Amino acid sequence: MMTTGAGILVAGTALALALLLPLIVRPLLFKAGMFDVPNARSSHQSPTIRGMGITTAVALVAALLVAVFAPQGNVDPERARATLIVILLVALCAAAIGWVEDVRGLGIKVRASLQLGVGALATAAVAIIDPGAQQLWWIPAGAIAVAAYINVTNFMDGINGISGTHGLLVGGFYAFAGVLTDLQWLVYAGVAIACAFAGFLPWNLGKNKVFLGDVGSYLLGAAIAVTAMAAFLAKVPVEYIFSPVLVYLVDTFVTFLRRLLAGERWYASHRQHVYQRLNIVGLSHLQATGVVCLATVLVSILGIVAAQGERPVQILATAACVLVVLAYLRTPTWFQRLLRSRAGKNVSS
Repeated sequence: MMTTGAGILVAGTALALALLLPLIVRPLLFKAGMFDVPNARSSHQSPTIRGMGITTAVALVAALLVAVFAPQGNVDPERARATLIVILLVALCAAAIGWVEDVRGLGIKVRASLQLGVGALATAAVAIIDPGAQQLWWIPAGAIAVAAYINVTNFMDGINGISGTHGLLVGGFYAFAGVLTDLQWLVYAGVAIACAFAGFLPWNLGKNKVFLGDVGSYLLGAAIAVTAMAAFLAKVPVEYIFSPVLVYLVDTFVTFLRRLLAGERWYASHRQHVYQRLNIVGLSHLQATGVVCLATVLVSILGIVAAQGERPVQILATAACVLVVLAYLRTPTWFQRLLRSRAGKNVSS
């Protein structure tokens, strides 16, 4: 399986750069006036430096570059390296689009076209690498999937800690999926994603907070989406791929559907996601992030159990996964009642 030295080098490269580069970049962003100014729909109260995702992008790309030259295990090494290069290039392109959005802004049509273009090129490249996936319908399907998840991670990037922990958890579970399926490149890609975003967390959660910005959220969505797509085409069980992103997908889809039915502009800023409503009813950013993380970990573990178990176990694990997701959707109501109950007891006492 994974060469220990190579794995440590990939992880160390991502983590070290993600932790250290902000020391250089933060003053530059401050000088350039790269601030996220709070408005009525924001979850923060003071202007905060944004765009720090550029350091996460450098960390991830550097780690993937190290992985390209690392031992690739039992699979075709050229195909594995080509897959890692595709993930690297897609992450770089998505981060570049996000950076332009942070600096000068992009129209919705231009932004969507660029995202779909990156997704289409990524899918075409992966299909060429995988001889069993050379079907034309993969290209539009993959383009939509990549663009969609870029927007999912962008919509979900609204409170401190949520994007960093999402990258850490999804990357970690994808790396574990690589171990289970003996795919060296998937282990490397997962480790690189996990460590790059783990390195951002101290900067996002520390006293002098910074935000990823669109450059970071686009990077997160694209890296996860193209890794998942390549893993799917490599015959990795869909439970390993789908479970870690299920909570994000459901939160976004339910919120989108609710807004659509209400006649609202789905692309406009808002505070209606589950994690945002948790913050509104009284949970701190870290507490709301913890709820999202707990749900993600539970459904990810249940996905692994479902993939490895016999039919009865698969049914039970899938049912439990559905219950976890439904419970997650109800958490704002539950916490609101709990906090009101506690407040009432404090008043009466």
